[in-house]
Amino acid sequence: MLPHDLPPWAAVYQQTQRWFKAGCFEAKAHDLRMLLRRAAGRQPAPTTAIMDSCTFQSTPESGAHDGYGGAKRRKGLKTHAAVGTLGNLLALRVTAADE
Repeated sequence: MLPHDLPPWAAVYQQTQRWFKAGCFEAKAHDLRMLLRRAAGRQPAPTTAIMDSCTFQSTPESGAHDGYGGAKRRKGLKTHAAVGTLGNLLALRVTAADE
């Protein structure tokens, strides 16, 4: 469902995967986080992290990546996020709900 003025889907997907493997998105998020902290008058590197997780219910189309989370009694995926005190994302991981 890409707009018609973009390259074919396979080419866009392949380039995006290259950027993921090279760490381009993480580097951009890191640089943006440093700029936002400096603009707020803080040190560039955060010293405190706030961590949380959330379980998302899966659908039949989600495949074999989901698991059963006993605490929430639902089958799905769990996201684990760490943010700084300004709310900027530090780390994000998606796992099966039973991990």
